[in-house]
Amino acid sequence: MTPTLMWFRSDLRLHDNRALAAASRRGPVVAVYLRALPHWQRHGHGANQLDFRARGVAALKEDLEGLNIPLLHRDIDDFAEAPETLLAIARETGASGLHFNREYPVDELARDAAVIEALQAAGLEAHGHHDAVAFAPGELLTGKGDYYGVFTPFSRAWHRRLDAERLALSDTPVPQAPTGIESDPLPALPELADTPIDGRQWPAGEAPAADRLERFLRFRGRHYASQRDFPAIRGTSELSPYLALGMISHRQCLQAVLAENDGSLGEGDAGLAAWVNELVWREFYRHVAVGFPRVCRHRPFQRHTEALAWRDDESGFAAWCEGRTGYPVVDAAMRQLVATGWMHNRLRMITAMFLSKHLLVDWRRGEAFFLRHLVDGEFCANNGGWQWAASTGTDAAPYFRIFNPTTQSQRFDPEGRFIAEWLPELAALPAKARHAPPRDLLGSSGYPPPIVDHKAARARALDAFKALKAD
Repeated sequence: MTPTLMWFRSDLRLHDNRALAAASRRGPVVAVYLRALPHWQRHGHGANQLDFRARGVAALKEDLEGLNIPLLHRDIDDFAEAPETLLAIARETGASGLHFNREYPVDELARDAAVIEALQAAGLEAHGHHDAVAFAPGELLTGKGDYYGVFTPFSRAWHRRLDAERLALSDTPVPQAPTGIESDPLPALPELADTPIDGRQWPAGEAPAADRLERFLRFRGRHYASQRDFPAIRGTSELSPYLALGMISHRQCLQAVLAENDGSLGEGDAGLAAWVNELVWREFYRHVAVGFPRVCRHRPFQRHTEALAWRDDESGFAAWCEGRTGYPVVDAAMRQLVATGWMHNRLRMITAMFLSKHLLVDWRRGEAFFLRHLVDGEFCANNGGWQWAASTGTDAAPYFRIFNPTTQSQRFDPEGRFIAEWLPELAALPAKARHAPPRDLLGSSGYPPPIVDHKAARARALDAFKALKAD
């Protein structure tokens, strides 16, 4: 039998993989991975995720070898090279077709359309599968036939129309007869501009992902709603890097919740239902990328905010990046991001709103900084979160909602434990003093005073937004 190509991208797993299951039903499978380092780097992905991705591919290759599926590796400089590269591999292997799982930002959609066109023009089959979402973009629309721009009605429609078929796990391929095609050795990552974090913080592959899911549901899932906002508590799933690169599927997560929550996703245990809501948010932002492609082109979802007068504040931006704004919760969060490649979700909101509202620095600069450092850097979720915080996006926080970093810190880190962990220069202070350290207690610690006054910054941001005219 002639082989079928399976093109892996952000779906680095064997289990519950729609495209892989479909390819394996056709006969022997040859796996393909195209590494587009220059393209990814031009689009802002940094060393942490590139390293995590490389380790994920290595783990995938090992798993594939257990099924006698060879993995062919090719380097390309740009997505535009994908059609000819895949066509050449098909000719080399005698493959009759190609299967892959779809990705949704504009560049990825254009790449995949070009691949399908090139292969079909050569007389080969090419099939894209909707694996990362329960509903393909365009399946859930408003009563007027538009894409949803607000999360809550999208979520209601998602829950209402979800059925067992959409939640069904795809079959895992069984070992196949050797194809006679040898796997390619995986090249090492070249030297990158930044040094990746220690990979032991985020072990790559399906097994670590499955282990994290199991431990989360067993020990923390039912407390998720009450603990997820407290960064000093390990209350979140920490699965976002694995979901971003498809080392675990959303269906595996949802099926695990069903088993723990008496067959319910939207009701039952409040903690588990709240976590499901976060998975729906991930899908919502993928639909937004397709329905409103301007967000993929560095433009705000809320068109009228294109005229917002962002400030040119290089020193403020540098202080934010380096964790020396004088607001301890902001600085601790930014240091956590740089050191670990991850940031607690509540802190993502606080830091993003501080940059875009307190400093009135263009949210796109913060979005890019996050993408450069995050292990879980995924365009749709990162862009959606930043636009929410900056009041430019879907479900955007009202422009007058401006978090006070000090009161946020007092509420969600009441003992200052998170602050003490990441700002050791403040650890000796009394717990209540860590949120806004009095100058007379700082001594020679070197911790800076606040770079902006909260009340004055809030007033400045309100004036900037009030100057806009909504569509």
